[in-house]
Amino acid sequence: MNVIFVEPAFPDNQREFVRALKKVGAHIIGIGERPLDWLEGDLRSWLDEYEQVSSVTDETVLRRAVAKVQERLWVDRIEATVEAHVLPVAKIREACHIPGTSVRTAWLCRDKPSMKEALREAGIPCAQSIGTSDPEEAREFGHQVGYPLIVKPRDAAGAAATWRVDDDGQLEVVMRESGLMHGAAVALEEFIEGHEGYFDTLTVEGRVTHEFVTHYYPNVLEAMRTRWISPQMVTTNRLEQPGYQEVREMAHKVIEILEIGTSATHMEWFFGAKGLKFSEIGCRPPGVCQWDVYCAANEFDLYEDWANAIVHGRTWLTPSRRYSAGMIALRPDLDGHIQGYEGLDEVQSRFGEWIVACRFPDPGTATQPVEAGYMANAWVRMRHPDYDQLRWMMDEIGRTVRVHAE
Repeated sequence: MNVIFVEPAFPDNQREFVRALKKVGAHIIGIGERPLDWLEGDLRSWLDEYEQVSSVTDETVLRRAVAKVQERLWVDRIEATVEAHVLPVAKIREACHIPGTSVRTAWLCRDKPSMKEALREAGIPCAQSIGTSDPEEAREFGHQVGYPLIVKPRDAAGAAATWRVDDDGQLEVVMRESGLMHGAAVALEEFIEGHEGYFDTLTVEGRVTHEFVTHYYPNVLEAMRTRWISPQMVTTNRLEQPGYQEVREMAHKVIEILEIGTSATHMEWFFGAKGLKFSEIGCRPPGVCQWDVYCAANEFDLYEDWANAIVHGRTWLTPSRRYSAGMIALRPDLDGHIQGYEGLDEVQSRFGEWIVACRFPDPGTATQPVEAGYMANAWVRMRHPDYDQLRWMMDEIGRTVRVHAE
């Protein structure tokens, strides 16, 4: 099978999808923004062909590259696994008559207000929301729904450029900062109180073949705004317990409504006083290398089974569910440059057997701001058979390790 894979080199874990496609026998044509000579050796060796373009999100440029490939061989699939690439690739896919995720599905998974409108009409419980570029409409929504509200770009991913608004005055400030006051389109949503998590799948022809539930501690917006917190994302191995049945059923129904065929998915949800609420879904894998966590927890290669789904139309591997697994982000005490670490030897002595990966940038490395994300600075990835024990160990790491900067 001939598979075009869009942007094989960035971010770094894109190489894992290419590796997996090569392992299951695909003929891989990479389309990316870097010169071929800049790609590291293994990645270059996995690619059978390569087309460099100025931008993989420029539809004109991307279509020209795909058409060039189609002049010399039949293209069975074109795939993208990065949020910003999914919709442009879907448009090229339809224009070039290549099977895969449709423009409608990609659009609904990208445009948050349209997504929620479609799902509410189908009976999925969602926060009240609108998309607007009209400040007066935003003010009216605030008065109608009440505060707090969430304001973010219509195509936001995670907590990027996201604001919590608690009153009329804050709304005026955010409308200026977001560009809404000058005609930029944003999504406004009712703020939902409750615990936040996500539900990820690998789906083949609309059928969920792998599924995973991960919890945020604390919720994303707080974690991405508060330096002293060492936030965690923890994947459970208790998926078969009755408490997860409702979120599993909701996720499967969302996939059906949005007509997601063969793809990874990443769905965010809240559970609180108003019950279970859908938040949003992406037609792609989760970020922050979360598939590496699933691989460690389940002792299998999820990337390989994704490639099996793309190339062979089915999955073969079975997750063990032996471990819960997660990662904890460790923030520097201030922005600047890493000076050193405190508590690493103690953590290694106490929990080393359960640590599967970690990153501690060398002293002198420039720090990244808190809002840059969970993997921007230091982090530790762990697994343990018992979810509660894993949570305790990660809490202990958060209390013990200090990242000093100057």
